[in-house]
Amino acid sequence: MAEQKKTRVLIVGSGPAGYTAGVYAARAMLEPVLVQGLEPGGQLTTTTEVENWPGDTEVQGPELMMRMEAHAKAVGCEVVHDIISSVDFSKRPFVCQSDSGTEYIADALILATGARAKWLGLESEEKYKGFGVSACATCDGFFYRGEEIVVVGGGNTAVEEALFLTNFASKVTLVHRRDELRAEKILQDRLFKNPKIETLWFHEVAEVYGNDTPLGVEGVKVKHTQTGEITEIPCKGFFVAIGHAPANELVKDVLETHMGGYVVTQPDSTATSIPGVFAAGDLTDHKYRQAITSAGMGCMAALEAERFLAEDESAPEVQAAE
Repeated sequence: MAEQKKTRVLIVGSGPAGYTAGVYAARAMLEPVLVQGLEPGGQLTTTTEVENWPGDTEVQGPELMMRMEAHAKAVGCEVVHDIISSVDFSKRPFVCQSDSGTEYIADALILATGARAKWLGLESEEKYKGFGVSACATCDGFFYRGEEIVVVGGGNTAVEEALFLTNFASKVTLVHRRDELRAEKILQDRLFKNPKIETLWFHEVAEVYGNDTPLGVEGVKVKHTQTGEITEIPCKGFFVAIGHAPANELVKDVLETHMGGYVVTQPDSTATSIPGVFAAGDLTDHKYRQAITSAGMGCMAALEAERFLAEDESAPEVQAAE
């Protein structure tokens, strides 16, 4: 028989939302269990310098996540290196199966599985991730002051990133494989009016190139989609802005979603369409996608889970009294 682990609150995911939920749930004496998932620490583990986390002028992304994990453990959250593979949402307590074979049984669930930036899938892109290749302009744009930057994409994300990067870069080249953008017209107007931005139509990125010592981007090679001609564009930063995908594999066929798969929560709440299931962080946030907002939602989820469990426990007494 599979090993069972019972908990009042199971937190699935270990980014800022998950660890913050762990801190608050532990302080509420709920003895939470946090299952870290496939990528412990989430997207911040692939970010080098973080300069927009309050209280730290500069901190390494992996270090920040290690500190959050340590904080959660220190206040009593049990952190488990495992992966939840399926959840039975049909009844409470919720039964969650894991890759290790352990069966987690929880009275309430906090889902904080995050989102993943969509990448091009190039070997050279992977090589320079965190060393000139990024998927977050607000996270990393600051490091390219006075430099030339290339952005790839054609939707709102790409245009917003390109516009934001003009605050730092001397020039931004937007590479798009078609001859028109999918972004909202108002964003396109701003883009085309910005003297720092050049748009390169009918091109796709074929390779990122740079130095090995120290590791860093020197430019990208782009291919014309019609002629196949290769052009080199010198740059110090390359931003992939082809969208994000919420890590919703556990819930996409069960919970209500919108905006390309992000979990829907009730207004001003982290409560989902299933009582006792809460969602926090990038799994539900298609708008901000920042560590600080994810942490805030993790706090909300833990407080709401505590309230839900308290009301759930008092319900039988009320019914008996009636």
